[in-house]
Amino acid sequence: METGFAFFTELFLHSLSLWWVIIPSIFLGFIVGAIPGFSAANTIIILLPFTLVMDVEVGLVFMVALYCASRMGAGIPAILVNIPGTAGAAATPLDGYPMVKKGQGQMALSISFTSSTLGGLLTTAIALLSMPLLARVGFYMHSVEMVVVMLFGISLIASIASKDTLKGLIAGFFGLMIGSIGADHVYATPRGTMGFLELYDGVPLIPALVGLFAISEAFLVIEGESILSEHSRDRLQTGTWHQTLEGVRITLKRWWHVTWTSLIGLIIGVTPGAGAAIAAFVAYQQSRAFSKTPELYGTGHPEGLIAPESANNGVTAGTLIPLLVLGIPGGATAAIMLVVMQYQGVNTGPRLFMERPELGYGIFMAMFTTYLLMAFTILPLSRYMSRVTLVSTTFMSPVIIGFTLIGSFVPREYMFDMYLAFAFGILGYIARKTGYHVAAILIGVILGPLLEQYMLVALQKSDGDFLTLFSSPLGNILWVALFASLVLPAFIQRRKRRRREEVFAEGEG
Repeated sequence: METGFAFFTELFLHSLSLWWVIIPSIFLGFIVGAIPGFSAANTIIILLPFTLVMDVEVGLVFMVALYCASRMGAGIPAILVNIPGTAGAAATPLDGYPMVKKGQGQMALSISFTSSTLGGLLTTAIALLSMPLLARVGFYMHSVEMVVVMLFGISLIASIASKDTLKGLIAGFFGLMIGSIGADHVYATPRGTMGFLELYDGVPLIPALVGLFAISEAFLVIEGESILSEHSRDRLQTGTWHQTLEGVRITLKRWWHVTWTSLIGLIIGVTPGAGAAIAAFVAYQQSRAFSKTPELYGTGHPEGLIAPESANNGVTAGTLIPLLVLGIPGGATAAIMLVVMQYQGVNTGPRLFMERPELGYGIFMAMFTTYLLMAFTILPLSRYMSRVTLVSTTFMSPVIIGFTLIGSFVPREYMFDMYLAFAFGILGYIARKTGYHVAAILIGVILGPLLEQYMLVALQKSDGDFLTLFSSPLGNILWVALFASLVLPAFIQRRKRRRREEVFAEGEG
């Protein structure tokens, strides 16, 4: 079957006819993503019996729509109450929450939804047209290259530390130490587990995430009547559609920023084992490194919100490419889709596109249609969702703590994880009160174990030779890019400052 313009047009019209599956899935995924601790993967597992009895196409469209919507929904609590719904949204509150405190919650949600939609649409369209080429990325990304990718994300600690270098670095290294807890990757010797069997697989991510961000934030906001100042409350109460439209305008004006940060998400998503958290941190770090106004990041800068939201939605298309083209699931949701496809007798890999191209390409077209429908169904909600921040902290804090403790219990169903989330909450509260950045701790917790894992694999393959880290051509290109992203911005800023000083001196003369 030829896959020309007529084929894709027919496929698009067919996927639009499945609106009755896509729209309910969007709202379900949106709600699930907004609850910290829940995710598309565990929701699909709960609903797996229903997807197995559905027609295979309808079941896959349902899962794809729910997956995309949950990715966007995770940004809502991250922006409004500083609670990332998933690890992929952990970089979102860095600039989203400060916007809320300024009374710009409606605009922040609008920027988040627009950049997520545009990032998802763009990367899905690219995935549709260049699947075989993108699938080869996974073959070139080995342990050496992944070590450098991890360092891209970890170098964000240095950016965060720029405001208070000592405290930022202490927080980052503390997070790396916490991330090293668990059985080591070579001999399975327990490290820092203090005898708790629940920590042998490492520190679970969700309790650390909700504890550091959500519970510590609940402790903080309960000290006041509202998370908003009086001026911000008045601004939000008298808000009109203007802030929503302004958010759309700001995002569209930065279309190039959306494009390249979503492409980072697509490329990282194609790599099996990598995920939205890595993509969001790398995109945020790169966005700040090459920004003309890096000093505005962390204060409610729109580009600091656009970068992680575009990247973590760019991951959605990338995750499905290894599954459909190679038969290798790129993430938890893709793995569940593989189960459904195998149960229905559908082959993955090249045979899928030879035997049933309408299904292989149709999954990506359903993703494209989902993002298109989200632009019309979700964006108008930003005005009403932002009013959540008007709720008194007397009611909001207990709700946040209750929901997040349940969310920390869900992934593994251990009571231990609820106690652990509470302990991380106290740790996060102390860190915030003493001026340490919880995001720097979380980066260490998330990326530290992955860096160790890829580093050990690379060293084992080379019999402990550290020079193996510089043995790959692609790895060396990434090393140069990493070095450039760390050094060039500082060099450019220094040249600009010197130039301004010269101009000022000439003016004085």
